[in-house]
Order: sequence, then C-alpha cells, then structure tokens
Amino acid sequence: MHSDTQTPVDPFKDTAVPELADVRSGEDLDWDGIEQHLRSHLPAELNLDGPFKVLQFPNGSANLTYMIQFADTELVLRRPPFGTLAPGAHDMKREYRVLSVLWQIFDKAPRAYLFCDDHTIGGSDFFVMERRKGEVIRGVIPASMRHHTDVGRRIGLALVDAMAEFHLLDPDKVGLSGLGKPDGFVARQVGGWKKRWDLVANPEHDQAMTEIHARLEQSMPAAQRISLVHNDLKLDNCMFDPANPDSVSAFFDWDMTTLGDPLIDLGTLLNYWPDPSDPVETARGSHDGMGRMGLPARAEVAKHYGEKTGLDVSFANWYDAFAQWKTATVIQQLHHRWVVGESTDERMKTIADRLPGLLANAEKLLTEI
Repeated sequence: MHSDTQTPVDPFKDTAVPELADVRSGEDLDWDGIEQHLRSHLPAELNLDGPFKVLQFPNGSANLTYMIQFADTELVLRRPPFGTLAPGAHDMKREYRVLSVLWQIFDKAPRAYLFCDDHTIGGSDFFVMERRKGEVIRGVIPASMRHHTDVGRRIGLALVDAMAEFHLLDPDKVGLSGLGKPDGFVARQVGGWKKRWDLVANPEHDQAMTEIHARLEQSMPAAQRISLVHNDLKLDNCMFDPANPDSVSAFFDWDMTTLGDPLIDLGTLLNYWPDPSDPVETARGSHDGMGRMGLPARAEVAKHYGEKTGLDVSFANWYDAFAQWKTATVIQQLHHRWVVGESTDERMKTIADRLPGLLANAEKLLTEI
C-alpha cells in the first residue's frame, strides 16, 4: 500500500530480499519423487549427474518457482500455488507449450524441457525449464548496473522495445497459431475477470468494481491486430544482462500467454508503471522505489511502443484502466488465499490495501478516454 507515511526507498540501495532462499514453510514438495522423475525424463544432454538440491525463488506472488540443481546443472521448476485456483489461471501446460517452442524465434523466452501432469509426483501439473541468470529489477537499481549512465530510462525503453518485438512475431512459425481464440479476446477478458472477482469479492469494493466493469464494456475499443499476448508484462517479470541495460535478456511468467489484442500487454505495463505526476495515494509501481529510478514517463512508454509497432495508442487509457481493474482482482485473489489458509506468504496479509488506489486510477482513466 502506498501512503505518504512510508519511508522512501532509495533506488540505489541494495535490497535485503535475495533472489534465492530456502523453501518457505508449507511450500515443500515431494522432492524425492520429483528428483527420480526428472532424472528419468529430462534430456540426457542436461547432465544430471551429481547431488540434487532445491532452493526457492521467493519474490513471486502466485505460482511457486524453485531452482533445482544437479551438481552444476541449474534448472527452474514451476507449479501452481496450493489451494483452489481461479478458472484458467496458473496454467502450467500452457506455459510449457509456449516455452517449449517460442525460444526458437524469441531469444527472451527460456526453453522448457519437461511437462508433468502426474499429480502423484509434484502434487499438481508442473514443468521444468532452463535457468537464465541476470538482474531482475524490483524498485532498486542493482549494484551491477549503477555505472551505466541514464540507466533507468534505458531499461524502461529496452522493455518497451522487447515487448514490441514480441508482438511482431509470427506465431505460425513455431506452431502457436492455435494457442487462443483471438476473436472477441478483449470482451472475454473483461467478462472473465469479472467472474473471477465475483468468486472472491470484497464487499467493501464490490460496487466500484461492478461499475468499472460496466464502463469497460461500454467503451471497449476494437483490436487493430492479432498478436501473441504475454498477459503479465512488467519490469520485474524481465531479466537484464547487467552489462547491457539496452536489451532485455529474458521474460518470465508465461502461463497466461495467448493470441489476442497486443495493447492488452501495453495496458498491463502502464498499470505497473510509475509516473512523476502520480498522486501519492494512487502511486503506481510493482515495487516501492520504481518512481525514483528514472524510468521514462507513461506517455513516452506508450508513444515509443506505437512508433515501434505502428499501432495507434490513442486508446491506451482504456487498456490501462482495464489493467488497473484486473490487478485489483488479482490482488483480492491473493489476499483471499491468505485469508482461507491456502497461502503462507505474509505479504498477502495486507496486499488488498492497494485496492482503493487501483480503483481510483481505473475510474480516472475511464473519464479521460
């Protein structure tokens, strides 16, 4: 929650949150069974000799992501969170389908090696992919990148460039033309996220969420083109080579990837993007400190994206408003899982405090269309 009583985050001060940690209490899996399965089914060229070790990537907020290691071979295992899942969410089979082929035409997509739907092994669907190494930027410029001039602006524009490159890909080249149903994609998104809200609705905010939903339906723009859509593009779902702030080296969290209107991804990015004009009470950013990193303003992000793709971004506010409203639903889902005991992540206890700011942003954006 953003408030003017918070201690400002220094964007050049090291964070105490590690990229890897011991597995959180309650989030261990049957590692003996998983080890046996992986040794039997992963490609032999990965070199699985040596002892097996597991750590957790603790910074995600939904899917559970683990680093699994066979001596010097490091891989990543992803599975859904425990408990009841929202319809269509946390789709490991979809993420595997995308990442098992997309790497061939998009170097920012990690390669997936194995999918398992035998729940006696991992407790749910899971998949294993290559591990990429670099810097994930979460509101703090990493020490390894601080020597670069104008680094905040450069990483921001690099992310927009990478998103534009992704949206200009031809999904037919890797057999992904059947990944989704692009006709009516945005309308299904608006209707589907309303159904998800209704499953976990917070009575205090239900009226505002319902009213925004109606306004989104009434003002929905027509899609200009059909592209691959990541559906969760934001700065901390990217990785950078610390030597090169002008290029994204990897995108993560592909479980909602589909075919549809690419401006949905632009809206998602703007939704998480701070701007110098933001009031304190509705400040944006997936992490405190982003607003002091020197990122380009939201208007420049949208303009740069339009120039790179040739798309008209004059309706960017609608996509941004939709993303604010959708993020409110995601946050309520995460909080609900903590309330009913399906999550042990203490961050989820207070995450719903962000709802008023998100709804205020969505309402304001819709008045500006």
